[in-house]
Amino acid sequence: MNQNPVLLDIDELKTHYHTPQGTVRAVDGASLAIREGQAVGIVGESGCGKSVMLRSILRIVPNPGKIVGGHLKFRRKDGEVVDLTTLDGNGRPIRAIRGGEIAMIFQEPMSSLSPVHTIGDQIIEAIMLHRRVGAAEARRLAIDILARVAMPRPEQIVDQYPHEMSGGMRQRAMIAMALSCEPRLLIADEPTTALDVTTQAQILALMRKLQTEFGMAILFVTHDLGVVAQMTEYVVVMYMGQVVEAAPVDDIFFAPRHPYTHALLHSIPRLGQRQTGRRLEPIAGTVPDPFARPSGCPFHTRCRFNDGQRCQTELPLLRPVGPDHQARCHYAETLGLAGIGAPGPERVPA
Repeated sequence: MNQNPVLLDIDELKTHYHTPQGTVRAVDGASLAIREGQAVGIVGESGCGKSVMLRSILRIVPNPGKIVGGHLKFRRKDGEVVDLTTLDGNGRPIRAIRGGEIAMIFQEPMSSLSPVHTIGDQIIEAIMLHRRVGAAEARRLAIDILARVAMPRPEQIVDQYPHEMSGGMRQRAMIAMALSCEPRLLIADEPTTALDVTTQAQILALMRKLQTEFGMAILFVTHDLGVVAQMTEYVVVMYMGQVVEAAPVDDIFFAPRHPYTHALLHSIPRLGQRQTGRRLEPIAGTVPDPFARPSGCPFHTRCRFNDGQRCQTELPLLRPVGPDHQARCHYAETLGLAGIGAPGPERVPA
């Protein structure tokens, strides 16, 4: 169990989108603590609020989204604890943190890298924005960080444009840019989804190596549970903007206490599944309309453990159900005793 000080404390965060059709509660009271040097994974179906929570941390939620409640308390390099929700999203204080102390890697590098500037120019700009160095020193640091992310021929790559690189090289360049100012927290939003399996394994191995070298925490969002098993030590499961389960990675895979976690784990294909005769178990139903959220537990319309009474009328609280293990289910203890655990993770090869 990671006993390091808390780096980022997400407390009852609420990020809503007010639209002419009504209010979408994209993040609806989510809580999570990330400790220094910890690797945390966030999983859940599309639309569950994962990416909106990440963008809330960096204060880059697109309009009409707004943080309407909760706190984001971040411990800076000098030890000062600042509530990110109180900062102007375009002000100098948050811009000093964004990129300098909290960096983000996006899913598709070509949508985040400038096509009209070289990779070196973009990394140099980030370095000079957050570190007191001249242009020559910034270029040297850019080449150095490209070498550290295992970019071939960094002295030449620094002067190339994104379109001259492969997908894996562009992702390495984005990682280099994110790490150029040695952040305390790296946010990775589906960073390997657009890559082939071989390149994905290389990028994941690189991120594990760099996390150790830099001693940084990683907040890793992905739909790939194999990646979660390989990369993280603590896992958070989200559904309809809420944290429904949070636990060490082995507890999530071998002893889930929420029916949604159980359903997620049983809905993924596995090696040898055809030979064993086990069929895929898709999650029943669909995610409810965000403008017509069900009463009670948000998952009760799809839950095979729905009791037909309490689940439909009373919202369960996120509460402890084991050592460093929380679940938002009225019957979490019963489900645990019933042994509904999943068959375990298949780890991505290093």
